[in-house]
Amino acid sequence: MDLLGASNVAGEVGLRLLLSPIGSNVVIRTACCSVGIALPVYSTFKAIESKDQNAQHKCLLYWAAYGSFSLVEVFTDKLISWCPMYYHMKFAFLVWLQLPPTNGAKQLYVNHLRPFLLRHQGKIDQILGLASSELIKLVSLYQTEIKFVRDMVVKITGSGDQSSRGTTESNRSRQLGHSEDTAVPSDAETDRSNNS
Repeated sequence: MDLLGASNVAGEVGLRLLLSPIGSNVVIRTACCSVGIALPVYSTFKAIESKDQNAQHKCLLYWAAYGSFSLVEVFTDKLISWCPMYYHMKFAFLVWLQLPPTNGAKQLYVNHLRPFLLRHQGKIDQILGLASSELIKLVSLYQTEIKFVRDMVVKITGSGDQSSRGTTESNRSRQLGHSEDTAVPSDAETDRSNNS
């Protein structure tokens, strides 16, 4: 009985801390991150591993809804983050997206996201194609700079030690193989000398 009583007290304290308007935003932001990202990542993992098509479909709907919400939030953050209960409303929205009885992600996708994307699919494909080709041009144009930065990161982090050892060892084996090739005649050389 004490165990259940302690559990109820902890739940009540957690709920009060979460819903307290004068409480720290750190708690509600952590709750948003946990409910909005951590829990769905684990649910997606389970859906993929179990190969359950229905669960995978639900996860795809959630991530489409969450991604579109995140895009909107990026552009409207400066306008609405000043609202005192913003993170509480965001938390409630993220819970609504995931709850099976409300099926919020599916409602958002079917009623808003899908019609919008179908209407603008041609324009979006054109923009993405253009962006992709420009990105490819940019990467090829700055290939030497990218390689330089990558090499610097490898040197700084020290992760190149093992790869440089592997390169050194392969160079040594090539040198040994080359010296062995000169010392021991190849089959082609033996055939040439026999034909002469």
